[in-house]
Amino acid sequence: MKINTKEFRVIEGQNVQFKKYPTCIKPFYKSKEHYQEILEQHIEELSHLQDVLYADNRYALLVIFQAMDAAGKDGAIKHVMSGVNPQGCQVFSFKHPSPEELDHDFLWRTTRNLPLRGRIGIFNRSYYEEVLIARVHPEILQAEQIPKDLLSPKTIWEERYRSIRDLEKHLYYNGTRVIKFFLHLSKEEQRQRFLKRVDDPAKNWKISPADIEERKFWKDYMKAYEACLTATSNSKAPWYIVPADDKENAHLIISQTIVDTLKDLKMSYPKLDAQRQKALLQMRKDLAS
Repeated sequence: MKINTKEFRVIEGQNVQFKKYPTCIKPFYKSKEHYQEILEQHIEELSHLQDVLYADNRYALLVIFQAMDAAGKDGAIKHVMSGVNPQGCQVFSFKHPSPEELDHDFLWRTTRNLPLRGRIGIFNRSYYEEVLIARVHPEILQAEQIPKDLLSPKTIWEERYRSIRDLEKHLYYNGTRVIKFFLHLSKEEQRQRFLKRVDDPAKNWKISPADIEERKFWKDYMKAYEACLTATSNSKAPWYIVPADDKENAHLIISQTIVDTLKDLKMSYPKLDAQRQKALLQMRKDLAS
């Protein structure tokens, strides 16, 4: 079954309200085996497209993952990108900023890790943290040593949205395509996943008291995400709201979206000019002798 990824795309100017977006939908697979079969098809396509992306060397792809804790960002990256050549793909995970990063503008620590032409870059969290967690916990802004006259809550978020939109527009017109995934997890599903982490010796290292504390701010985070997606989804750098209660279904939606995005670039292997063809013929003669 072909997945219509446009169904999950946030249209520019659309007012995002999560109550209108389900966290779980009818799966695109009929069984675990069928899921694996579809995912492998997507991975095979992605592997080929990555090879063409590298050879074509005109575009780069930046894939951004944002979500609440336990929504499945790590798993999505692991499963969807499992067939990609690691030489052409880089994954960066952004956690608490360092003192050096705090002494720069809020885009600095992420933009210095943007993908090269011909490469795929993946951001596990990103510069969007600066309009999400910093909005829910405004005390974080104090640590960034921003002049007080620039910290007005009436202007700072819109100014940051504008900076992000300008950055992504700049990237687009320089050959980098940006696609952004919000893994839409229900609060109850997060609770169940947290419980599994607590009980599983192989996973309980992943959870901390801070994770439980952040659950208290769930409504605040949802409002921050709604405002963020509303302000920053556009044709140059779209957001996709992916139902994330079903991890396997989320993987299929994400992988199909990445494949579709790369296909739309109309890339090709470099065409041989007469001089190159002549050189190849000479090499064949040399090797035959």
